[in-house]
Amino acid sequence: MQITQAIQYFTDYLKYQKRYSAHTVRSYNDDLVQFHDYVAKAFDDTALQSITAMHVRSWLASLKDDDLASRSVNRKISALRSFFKYHLRTGAVATTPMTQVSSPKVAKRSPVFVKEEETSVLFEYVEFPDDWKGRTDRLLISLLYNMGLRSAELVSLKENNVDAFKHVIKVLGKGNKERMIPVSALLLNDIKRYVDEKKQLGGVEDEGCLLVTESGRPLYAGYVYRAVKEYLNKVTTINKKSPHVLRHTFATHLLGNGADLNSVKELLGHASLSATQVYTHHTIGKLKDAHKKAHPKG
Repeated sequence: MQITQAIQYFTDYLKYQKRYSAHTVRSYNDDLVQFHDYVAKAFDDTALQSITAMHVRSWLASLKDDDLASRSVNRKISALRSFFKYHLRTGAVATTPMTQVSSPKVAKRSPVFVKEEETSVLFEYVEFPDDWKGRTDRLLISLLYNMGLRSAELVSLKENNVDAFKHVIKVLGKGNKERMIPVSALLLNDIKRYVDEKKQLGGVEDEGCLLVTESGRPLYAGYVYRAVKEYLNKVTTINKKSPHVLRHTFATHLLGNGADLNSVKELLGHASLSATQVYTHHTIGKLKDAHKKAHPKG
């Protein structure tokens, strides 16, 4: 079997059996196609059964030579691990070369977040234009911060995901896993007002989609990114200003105000607790300050 055919089988598996999002499937496909192109050029052999750890290490070395960050290299290694694990299970290969490939170490980085006083300024004092774009921008930023959503989760929200009676919103996360996130009465009122006004907008392409542009199209990742960056620029000096920063902010503020780690894990839709523990950096800092101020030997 050729690598190109093997990639197609694998991505079909991710798409139709694992039901991964189009974005995730595309990321896997791009990494694997890049590996195939390298092997074809460097070794002139694209048979799946011919691939060894030497081929993989050679590709990874070329990526490092191109100054690709260790985090990005690790993502590509992860794609190859999943790829060969799948074909090992189907019997297409007898062994996987990935058992002899190690991942480069990645320095841990604390998530970037917006301070609580800055989010207060954003929602209490920053003026959003009194038009459809202004209303959409304010609501999308409120949803990101109040629910800790990923950008893809936000743009896929439907009106029927909102349960005003139970004060929860259903979110479809990675791997099509559903989770329920509690929301405040204030946010629910904002959503209801937005939906009511949307009925008067006209030209809405997807009637069930919660957030739409002025032209009635469902929101898309680029729109969300630009809106978040525009308004975070008004209240914070942090370098990175993206939808994911608001997700980091959501988690950091919850933990900083006493939420337990497991609850935050469930709200974020993390598969493991270790993924959530990166947000304890701020909590630890507050504990150190409290200890220093209050303990006799602090």
